[in-house]
Amino acid sequence: MPRILGVDIPSEKRIDIALRYIYGLGPVNSVEVLERAKVDRSVRARDLTEQQLSQIVKAIQDGKYVIEGDL
Repeated sequence: MPRILGVDIPSEKRIDIALRYIYGLGPVNSVEVLERAKVDRSVRARDLTEQQLSQIVKAIQDGKYVIEGDL
């Protein structure tokens, strides 16, 4: 199960759906994060590489989203 910013996301779901499990990221924000990170929305979370995971984390942090750790 991949872990993004301290949150376990479901590995069987597409990454655009799995990012919604992070409190503070909804459908629109998850698509924006993936566009900034240049990651395909249809990739399953279990198939992400370490580089793609780090790009997603960087996009969330640079996007100034208020997520569950900050709340």
